[in-house]
Amino acid sequence: MPQQLDVQLNFTINGEPVSVEDLSPAMTLLEYLRLSGRAGTKEGCGDGDCGACTVAIVGAGADSQPHYQAVNSCLIPLGAVAGRQVWTADGIAQGRIAKTPLVKEPVTADQLHPVQAAMVETGGSQCGYCTPGFIMSLFAAYYDGTPDDLSVEGNLCRCTGYLPIRRAAQMVAEAAPQDRFAEHLTSASPELAPLAYTTQNNGSSERFYRPTQLSDVLDLLQQHPDATLVAGATDLGLEMSWHRQHYPILISLEAVTELKQIHHTEEAIEIGAAVPLSHIEANLHGLFPSMDEMIHWFAARQVRNRATLGGNIGTASPIGDLPPVLLSLDASLKLAGSGGTRTLPLADFFLGYRQTALQPSEVIVSVTISKAPAPGTARRLAQSYKIGKRGTDDISIVAAAFAVDVDGDNRILKARLGYGGVAATPARAIAVEDFLVGKPWTMATVQAAKPLLQEAFTPLTDLRGSAEYRKRLVVNLFEKFFVEFP
Repeated sequence: MPQQLDVQLNFTINGEPVSVEDLSPAMTLLEYLRLSGRAGTKEGCGDGDCGACTVAIVGAGADSQPHYQAVNSCLIPLGAVAGRQVWTADGIAQGRIAKTPLVKEPVTADQLHPVQAAMVETGGSQCGYCTPGFIMSLFAAYYDGTPDDLSVEGNLCRCTGYLPIRRAAQMVAEAAPQDRFAEHLTSASPELAPLAYTTQNNGSSERFYRPTQLSDVLDLLQQHPDATLVAGATDLGLEMSWHRQHYPILISLEAVTELKQIHHTEEAIEIGAAVPLSHIEANLHGLFPSMDEMIHWFAARQVRNRATLGGNIGTASPIGDLPPVLLSLDASLKLAGSGGTRTLPLADFFLGYRQTALQPSEVIVSVTISKAPAPGTARRLAQSYKIGKRGTDDISIVAAAFAVDVDGDNRILKARLGYGGVAATPARAIAVEDFLVGKPWTMATVQAAKPLLQEAFTPLTDLRGSAEYRKRLVVNLFEKFFVEFP
């Protein structure tokens, strides 16, 4: 880590070098773009739900190579884009020369980016408010060869103009990009350098650190025990977007080498806490079907490009999507602090509402998931379910994940039932698990377990669902699991 605190943040927007100073590192990129006159990027919900603010940044993909990544600019703190390249919808026209934001250069139809041209030709823009976000989601997908429905799953069109937008995506789906943006990726570096930035605003100091080694993180936490850790910022970014809280010291974990690794052994997989979910989605697909299923429903591409496994655990939200899955898979955590490292079962990590077993100045390093089922297992049955108001990009009403190991006689050797949204923490139905062991995996056993499941948790009633509804989901999802995996 550099000892000297820098007073500038340097990055590029649409190929133009930008230096900012005396601005809060917790200001969102979206706020900065609009305050600096780059108003082509729109502000919609401010929560990462609508995609109107989508921009593309150059970052490391799941293959460790540089890629354009669609992200929600309303959730990214300004400090996190230091050293990065940012592209917006008003800066990607072919042949366009970078100008200051308020100097508008006419763009003719033949200068439009292929994605923009396709949207014009199909009539994909109606009121136009959502259009820049759709453009940038498709822009990023265009250079990955994946401009399809999934690439725009995080973008909402309130004019219900999806059909022409889908046609625009289909128009460019078969193209082989050979332009300045494709060439640019061949020489771009996705690596992030260490950063220590400070600013003084209205008499208050704010600092943003981005170390690249775990030892530096632990040293910083010793110096600043009240610092706030941030990785993808898809959760903390909500607070920043709505200015709910002041963050005097932020320590970013997204560049820490030890937290970005995925290690495979014959027995287990260890996933670094700062690995984005999109990388897990690509690199571990097929190994843990219940995780594949939940990540598919875990918000949208823009969020998965930033959200990390450690962040989803560390926030200790009772409605976090991945903890129920990890509980069902008997995952364990590697934690590091000034006193060394320790391993803790995930089931022992959540102590209460938003409370965890993390000690002061301690961080989550990795999550380990065993590949091996219980001894004597003939089949492992595993699946996850998420119930929300809409399919993707929504908060769970109830999330559930199950893993059941059965022997050759179809008797249950081991059962893990993980739930979210039904207690103050993500939790397992331990009494039900104990009841199932030794019994045949049959509908009769499931029916016998249902009264126990009905009383396993005491959920709350809120705007998303009543306590009684949640109790019914707890039971019915397990029965659904049996029907799907008899």
